[in-house]
Amino acid sequence: METCPAARAHCQTINTVLARVGDRWSVLVIFALREGRRRFSELKRELEISQRMLSLTLRDLERDGLVSRHYHATIPPKVEYELTPLGQSLLRPVSVLAQWALDNHAAIDTARATFDAQSERGAA
Repeated sequence: METCPAARAHCQTINTVLARVGDRWSVLVIFALREGRRRFSELKRELEISQRMLSLTLRDLERDGLVSRHYHATIPPKVEYELTPLGQSLLRPVSVLAQWALDNHAAIDTARATFDAQSERGAA
């Protein structure tokens, strides 16, 4: 059975968007910005992320119109980030996903341990 071209185009569009907003750091940055504007150093400290990875993630989120950057020419310079209206619209699904992760991490840990134990027995 052949897939219709429209469905294929939709899948490509979904894949392109999810590649940006669905990666680990993007989700965590969006979640961290849920309460408003935050300094770069605050995000780095809270997320325990490298400076390079945070810079790349924020730049990509800014490019996609999800985050806005605010530069203050002070000494030392101050840079803050906040969600744009488009980024705010993503906050609800990200929050639902975050809550799901918190609610289900124990079940996932148990499933992983069971799987790993079975895999080890099968390899022996």
